[in-house]
Amino acid sequence: MFSFVEPAESAAEHERVLAIQERILTELEIPYRVVDIPVGDLGASAARKFDCEAWLPGQDRYREITSTSNTTDYQARRLRCRFRPGGGSAQPVHTLNGTAVAVGRTLIAIMENFQREDGSVAVPEVLHGFGAPAEMGR
Repeated sequence: MFSFVEPAESAAEHERVLAIQERILTELEIPYRVVDIPVGDLGASAARKFDCEAWLPGQDRYREITSTSNTTDYQARRLRCRFRPGGGSAQPVHTLNGTAVAVGRTLIAIMENFQREDGSVAVPEVLHGFGAPAEMGR
């Protein structure tokens, strides 16, 4: 997911993108937590970053499954991506991005959290409407 917003909307948009990721994980019934990444661990472009970490029982730990970053005007300046508020002078937009669904990691989280004793895996109910079976065999 990508967003281009006015600077005043940047923080709210970051929360909105995070909420989309959380809704996806909630509907998939994947246990997760949100981690606000410390400044010292951010890459050069990100001003703030949230990771959603899924619980993986086979590893007995949480692992990053999605992330969302607010890069403020870092990328926009290099791209010369601007807007003109009220017809005034051009200013850089703020850019944000979010994973939404990392397919491989999400499948791992589903398999680890929904595996039954016989080795089959229950498929989250929300996926049944998309033609997914109720379970995957061993």
